Amino acid sequence: MTDAQEDDIDLRSLSDDELIEQMHDDLYDGLQEEIVEGTQILLERGWGPSKVLDEALVAGMNIVGVDFRDGILFVPEVLMAANAMKGGMEILRPLLAETGAPPLGKAVIGTVKGDIHDIGKNLVTMMWEGAGFEVIDIGINKPVEEFIEALETHQPDILGMSALLTTTMPYMKVVIDELVERGLRDDYIVLVGGAPLNEEFGEAIGADAYCRDAAVAVETAKEFMQKKRNAAG
Repeated sequence: MTDAQEDDIDLRSLSDDELIEQMHDDLYDGLQEEIVEGTQILLERGWGPSKVLDEALVAGMNIVGVDFRDGILFVPEVLMAANAMKGGMEILRPLLAETGAPPLGKAVIGTVKGDIHDIGKNLVTMMWEGAGFEVIDIGINKPVEEFIEALETHQPDILGMSALLTTTMPYMKVVIDELVERGLRDDYIVLVGGAPLNEEFGEAIGADAYCRDAAVAVETAKEFMQKKRNAAG
């Protein structure tokens, strides 16, 4: 489709089903203004915020996640898609809070001490939010004390840690060991990721899982939350 044709699409003239499909395309293409407009139109048509989130945004980001996992999309495109989704989320977040709709789960994420890389962490944050998780991103270069403080403050289900340097990877074990020391390790699902890591490393430091990329981080977080709900149920 040419840019001129793209500009000609009047979102308001589309049926609900067509609009949802168009929003999936617009998310895929990272078009934030269109996502904001589509979100507003669906709300005006009487859609509840949870339905808009699930059917328009989360379903659209799932398509992005699959193509990212399969190597069809790359980091810049996924960041654009996630940024477009953020526009819709800014409208929906306060409405979701009003309805008391529960998120899929809650996560605290950060890059460990000594490491200032944040693209991977930001990508996971956006993809988790896109999948319906509430995410508290504590930032980069974080010492064990700040991870513990965030866990105590926010009481999440998941702790996500990122490292991109072989020299900072071992610090993840420092955080996990501190959780063990305080008797808190079993309270959290600990997921780790970053280019130099692998599954063996994740197991060796006592994490619940290693996630090789943001798409896997979403799938893994969902699986563990399902197990947690089953155990609680």
